[in-house]
Amino acid sequence: MKRVTVISGKGGTGKTTLSASLAVLSENAIIADCDVDAPNLHLLLKPEVVEKRTFKGGKLAVKNPDLCIDCGYCRQVCNFNAITPGFEINPIKCEGCGTCVAMCPQDALELKEVETGNVYISKTEFLPMVHARLNIGAENSGKLVSEVKKLADNIAGREGKDLILVDGPPGIGCPVIASLNEVDLALVVTEPTKSGFSDLKRLLKVINHFGITPLVVINKYDLNKNISKEITGFCQDRGIEIAGKIPFCQGIVSALRLGKIAVNYNEADRARIAIEDIWNNVKKYLKE
Repeated sequence: MKRVTVISGKGGTGKTTLSASLAVLSENAIIADCDVDAPNLHLLLKPEVVEKRTFKGGKLAVKNPDLCIDCGYCRQVCNFNAITPGFEINPIKCEGCGTCVAMCPQDALELKEVETGNVYISKTEFLPMVHARLNIGAENSGKLVSEVKKLADNIAGREGKDLILVDGPPGIGCPVIASLNEVDLALVVTEPTKSGFSDLKRLLKVINHFGITPLVVINKYDLNKNISKEITGFCQDRGIEIAGKIPFCQGIVSALRLGKIAVNYNEADRARIAIEDIWNNVKKYLKE
């Protein structure tokens, strides 16, 4: 079984648009949406939820009012200003560090696991899907990403799938690192802008640190051919393969406006051909 994470150094590069198209083109695969802070793959794949699971990825301090004497010591030791003037705990500010619990002279506080999100097992028109949503203000998105990938692995093994596609989060933080864990290939989507190029360089350093092979896709490459040429030269100098270049296509804009997938939309033919070539390059690499 192979694992491919589609990833980007910044948001808005077309990563999820590409992931949805690859989901359509793939065979005997499962897809995992690991952008748990701001998931949107479901807008294109339109999954039907089969099972919903509660995710408990954090702890919060909880007060026992029968033991609390309102001495205020917890408020003094809290580094996150999570204790109100009335000695109540603000769940948004509480980081679950446990300092107040350890220091309370009355043992009136304890840490309790709390629900911080949900994980969904779904079916789509094209393939099974595992996705999740982190609650607003909740922490441990990296842990939730790992949970999504683990569940996708279990389902893929049970159903004999050959491939796990991962729509990863943007950036270089903990959720990104979790989405790259134990994958065979990182398909990196960038765009021909100064910020896109800069973030690509940062992300490639992370990928290289973990010894993962990257393939780069330049989306909307023809909007700035000079920067596209810079990106291509940068990758060639470092032995990084360009898996493909997707032209700007008004058809993709129309498809997204209608909630349709690019490779299934007739007006996006220019982009569809490029995406099909990218998929063929990915399959070629995985076979090798």
